[in-house]
Amino acid sequence: MTTPPEFALSRRTLLKLGAGSASVLVAPAAMADVPGIASPARAPVTAEVAFKVNGKARALKLDTRVTLLDALREHLHLTGTKKGCDHGQCGACTVIVDGRRINACLSLAVMHEGAEITTIEGLGSPDDLHPMQAAFVKHDGYQCGYCTPGQICSAVAVLKEIKDGIPSHVTADLGARSEASAEEIRERMSGNLCRCGAYSNIIEAIEDVGGQRA
Repeated sequence: MTTPPEFALSRRTLLKLGAGSASVLVAPAAMADVPGIASPARAPVTAEVAFKVNGKARALKLDTRVTLLDALREHLHLTGTKKGCDHGQCGACTVIVDGRRINACLSLAVMHEGAEITTIEGLGSPDDLHPMQAAFVKHDGYQCGYCTPGQICSAVAVLKEIKDGIPSHVTADLGARSEASAEEIRERMSGNLCRCGAYSNIIEAIEDVGGQRA
C-alpha cells in the first residue's frame, strides 16, 4: 500500500514529533525534582490555633508557616511588637509566652496552641504604665523607641528569671540567690540590641524596678 504524499514523514521528522510529545507529557513530573526548576505552586497548608493574647482569647486560621510575630502584627494588628532583623538577633520582637520571653520571629504561631502571650500592649497603657515602662521614661531608656517594646518585655521577664532563681552565664554561685545587679542584667539583656546606644539608661531603669536603685 502506498502512503499518500501529504501523509509521508521522514524518519527525522517522526523522531522530532515523538520527542516533542514525550516532553509535553513527562516534563511536569520530571522537572519537579530538577534543581533550579520551580515546582508547581501548591496551596498553603492552614491550621487553626487558639491562644490568649494580653488576657483575651483569640483564634486564628493561619498558614502553618506564619511566625508568631507576623500573627501578632499582621493578623491581630498588635504592632507594638517590632520586626527588626527577622533572624532572632536583635530582640525587637521579644514577647512573653507562658511567663518566658521568646523571639517571636523565630517561633511559628501554630506552636503556641493554648499559650498565654503578653505583648507590650498587654503590660500597660499610656494612662496606666507598667512599672518597667515608667522606669524607662524616668531614666530615658529609649531614643528612637523602635527596640523599646522588646527591651521592656525582656526586662520584665529578666526580673522574673532572677526572682525564680534561674542562673545566667555570669552567676558565680549556682546555689545562691541571684540579685538584680548591673552585671546580671547586662548579661541577661545582651540579646536585645539598641542601635541608639541607650544601654546605660536601660540598665538603670531595670535596676530601679529590681530594687537596686533608690
